[in-house]
Amino acid sequence: MTTWGLSATIKAPAAEIVRFAAYHLGQGAHRLYIYLDDDNPTAFAACKAHPKIRVTHCDDAHWRTLNNGRRPVKHQVRQTFNATHAYNRPAEVDWLIHIDVDEFLVPERPISKILATQPAEALCARVRPMEALATDTGFPTYFKAFIPNGKDRLRTVRTLYPTFGDSIKGGFLSHLAGKVFVRTGLNNVRVQIHNAFQNDVEIPTAERTEEIGLAHFHTRNWDQWIGSFHYRLDRGSYRAELGGNRSTDQGKLTIHQMFQVIFQDSGEAGLRAFFDEVCADTPALRSRLEQHGLLRQADLDLDATISRFFPEYTDS
Repeated sequence: MTTWGLSATIKAPAAEIVRFAAYHLGQGAHRLYIYLDDDNPTAFAACKAHPKIRVTHCDDAHWRTLNNGRRPVKHQVRQTFNATHAYNRPAEVDWLIHIDVDEFLVPERPISKILATQPAEALCARVRPMEALATDTGFPTYFKAFIPNGKDRLRTVRTLYPTFGDSIKGGFLSHLAGKVFVRTGLNNVRVQIHNAFQNDVEIPTAERTEEIGLAHFHTRNWDQWIGSFHYRLDRGSYRAELGGNRSTDQGKLTIHQMFQVIFQDSGEAGLRAFFDEVCADTPALRSRLEQHGLLRQADLDLDATISRFFPEYTDS
């Protein structure tokens, strides 16, 4: 039987970490490699107790082993170090993917069976994201689907988001690239956030995993989004070095520039208007997405598996 696992570098409350782990164990993961980016004794103890989880506290000793004692400043670099470390452990699964704590694999049938259909020559298999629509009532259950690249993508995005579509690449605030399953047992592999390399050459990716979606909870509600906005603008997914939908020499703003303009001109009220058009789970946006075949629904019931896999855990 084909086996699979995941690695994740996580800085989050213990309840989110346990929920993430339990969900993927429920999806059939054979091994989880959890790297705790800060000291989290509750999460560490819960993960350590489960036989299918390998948990690492990324303390000074960890970085001495991986990077001569130097903890990388950027969390993206720490993710790459840890994902590569997980991959280069003695293989315990046939396929390994690196994802984040706000990402959840949503398959149409068991993931092991989907990966078993990959041709022998396929070394990577990409999973495309679907981005959650934010709601103030529990976990989001509606998602916007990935729009394939092509001449119609920008026109579709402008239709979906008439005010802000020019600067929202593919209609997503978060990544479009998705994440990759990498076949284990390869030499000289480096796993980055959205790709994998062997001997410093990117491993070709087979586009054969349409049966698996990557539900990305980039934001669950307004309070979460506005609370993380300035971090994302300075150091995260809205930072200056990331591009936008159109290049600046065509007169269009990058997403970083767009947010700067909105905030400078209209402050938080302007950001709220953006959020309501692009992120919020509204009947109007759901209708537009459905008209283009881009509305997805998935109730992941994320709390349901906690008691099954972590019977001793209590959210204190």
